[in-house]
Amino acid sequence: MVLSDRNLTMRSVFAALCCFLLASLPALAQEAAPVSVAAAPASIGALPVEVTANGTAQAVSIISVRSRVDGQIERVHVQEGQMVKAGDLLFTLDSRNTQALLQQQEAILARDRAQLERAQSDARRYASLRSDAFASAQRAEQAQADATALAATVRADEAQVAQTRLTLEFATIRAEAGGRLGALPVKEGNFVRAAEGAVLATITQTDPINVAFSVPERWLAELREAQGRGERPKVRAQAPGDSARPAEGELIFVDSSVDTATGTIGLKARFANAPARLWPGQYLEVVMVPRVEAQAVSVPVAAVRVGQGGNFLYALTPENTARRVAVKVVRYASGRAVIEGGVANGEMVVTEGIERLRDGARVAVRNPGGPPGVQPQAEATSGRQASAR
Repeated sequence: MVLSDRNLTMRSVFAALCCFLLASLPALAQEAAPVSVAAAPASIGALPVEVTANGTAQAVSIISVRSRVDGQIERVHVQEGQMVKAGDLLFTLDSRNTQALLQQQEAILARDRAQLERAQSDARRYASLRSDAFASAQRAEQAQADATALAATVRADEAQVAQTRLTLEFATIRAEAGGRLGALPVKEGNFVRAAEGAVLATITQTDPINVAFSVPERWLAELREAQGRGERPKVRAQAPGDSARPAEGELIFVDSSVDTATGTIGLKARFANAPARLWPGQYLEVVMVPRVEAQAVSVPVAAVRVGQGGNFLYALTPENTARRVAVKVVRYASGRAVIEGGVANGEMVVTEGIERLRDGARVAVRNPGGPPGVQPQAEATSGRQASAR
């Protein structure tokens, strides 16, 4: 009797449980709530081929300023780090001794010129007397020889004067090119000797400026094709952490051989650098654009994920469900991933909320950071076109 009562009790509990499950089936049968995601369209269009590298800024030229004459520095006209232009006065050497020597040589030149005039006059007179037989041939020839010798003496005097004037000019040291001055190791009162070759200053040309970098040798074919078309690939350079727009220049040099140790080829680009953003010796992040791909299929970088089977993304169907698509990433450029795969132009791909998705999941599209349920215009247009098809 007791066993029968227990059986009845268990049957009652089982029946109640079945009723509860049957009552819950409609709720369980309801579909799960849509996943809130952000989406952006895939696009087909021109996209640059970008090659990233690390580079170093290099001055176009560095000029070492040296004295060409001996002398004491009388005055320093510039300061360390100053920007100078070609022809600007840098140093003045004491030239009093040279000026006195020049005056002496000019006086000697004036004396010899006067003697030359008298010798030439005598030569003309004796030549006339010789033709009239009033003077001997020997005397006439001697007068002509004296005039010729004095003419040579005058030319030698003129050369000495020109040399001394040049020495006097060298006592004034000017900038041979424009650029920025480095440290000045000499001060007023120091004595410099031309034979010692001491560097008085350095002028570093910073505008324009070169950037040296290397890229893998697989890009050599692209560079040679660009050169064959008469084009100079564009190059961008920026210091790490610099939030300003990168400096833009163009490629000017491709090394004549590949470095077999690293498998890279050396390149140089030239940049206008009037505001001195790039500094000689500075480490830079470089992006070279050898060409522009006209019909590149691209999506935002945030849309691509890496799974066990490779790269994939989620595309949206007109029914607002997620479709998992395997893709191959060819390269990255300008914040977008160039892909090969089953994504059409204008098709919406998920950029936020991918972690909560599965193939076939229902979604509610929103703008990035916006409230759920707001459908981007591009997606709405794509959906209407798909419905019409």
